[in-house]
Amino acid sequence: MGRTIAEKVLSDRSGSDARAGDIVKAEVDYVMVNDVTGPIAFREFSKLGTDRIMRDRIVLVPDHYVPAKDVASAEQAREMREFARRYDIANYYEVGRSGVCHQLMVEEGFAAPGRLIVGADSHSCTYGGLNAFSTGIGSTEAAAVFATGRMWFRVPESIRIALSGRLKEHVGGKDLILRIIGDIGTEGASYRSMEFCGDAASLSVSDRLSVCNMAVEAGAKAAVFPCDSLTESYMKGRARGDWRPVSPDPDASYADELEYSLSDLVPYVACPSSPANCMPAAECGAAIDQAYLGSCTNGRIEDMREAASILKGRRVHPDVRMIVAPASKEVYGMMADEGLIRVFLDAGAYVSGPTCGACLGGHMGVLASGEAAVSSTNRNFLGRMGHRDSKVYLAGPAVVAASAVAGRIVPPEGVA
Repeated sequence: MGRTIAEKVLSDRSGSDARAGDIVKAEVDYVMVNDVTGPIAFREFSKLGTDRIMRDRIVLVPDHYVPAKDVASAEQAREMREFARRYDIANYYEVGRSGVCHQLMVEEGFAAPGRLIVGADSHSCTYGGLNAFSTGIGSTEAAAVFATGRMWFRVPESIRIALSGRLKEHVGGKDLILRIIGDIGTEGASYRSMEFCGDAASLSVSDRLSVCNMAVEAGAKAAVFPCDSLTESYMKGRARGDWRPVSPDPDASYADELEYSLSDLVPYVACPSSPANCMPAAECGAAIDQAYLGSCTNGRIEDMREAASILKGRRVHPDVRMIVAPASKEVYGMMADEGLIRVFLDAGAYVSGPTCGACLGGHMGVLASGEAAVSSTNRNFLGRMGHRDSKVYLAGPAVVAASAVAGRIVPPEGVA
């Protein structure tokens, strides 16, 4: 019997014939922690009483409370900084030289085809967009990987998702994953790997990363796209070290199989308070107070270009505030070079440096009681972006931009 991508990666890294349901100990290529999950991992590592540390495999990225919003967050940031210095961790990305952790893992070449990557953040499944097997772990597990470079895994079953056709204008990977989560629910892929195939080549690398980023919102352990010419082109001059593409065997066994026509997709929105509460944006029409563009889901340059194309020559609605936060310094620089920042400023939007602050309701975009926001982020749970009585609608960059202009949630064709 053939093997899925998940089975192949975990077989390779564990030196065994890993099959769904097996427990394996596998060598991890990289482990990432951020300024929220890192300090816990550092303390747990110190309890192990070992001088052994896999420093070349550790990536440290402050991004959640960046810039530090108060004394407590400043102390967290200092703890990470001191850990990096104490153990000579080269892969530490200081404020002003980095961005959102998942974007950094991609931009800096840590994520690559065939790799096994873990991160102390649930959206570490993002890197599957580049044909890696990646998943979120806890801080205590991260500490163990710091010391040993290894971790145990239960090999997940896989869901095969076949794609056909091509996306229409203003429809992206965010719309695909919202549709999938809307169909299967927030537990529809619990502890399974979502394996995409078919006409995946019509999805950009950015779209693939968005899809994989939100796979965890369906309960998935991981999500992975095939390696193709787009992947290989993205890897050139970026990937660290050698990498090897991984593909499923023709006779691999799947727990379930789904099919989606990309041509049939429309802009979607996930209504409060679940990513599965999905409907076409054209049917929503909810009034908003805030529009947020950014995050590890949709803060890449392609997202900024998409939103700017809609905002150019238009103004943000007088009753709406729009916040734009690129996912990294690299994206920020490209926005400046391409004149996108000027487009956003002329439209009346606020443009910040890279940060996760608003996404988790930490700072720089927190919602007050009764307020509603349309956001390109990945979660809209109660209180996610602020007050428990606020409402968050999830959408792609085109809907966020169009809604900012209209003052209510509309698809791009809904703005004059």
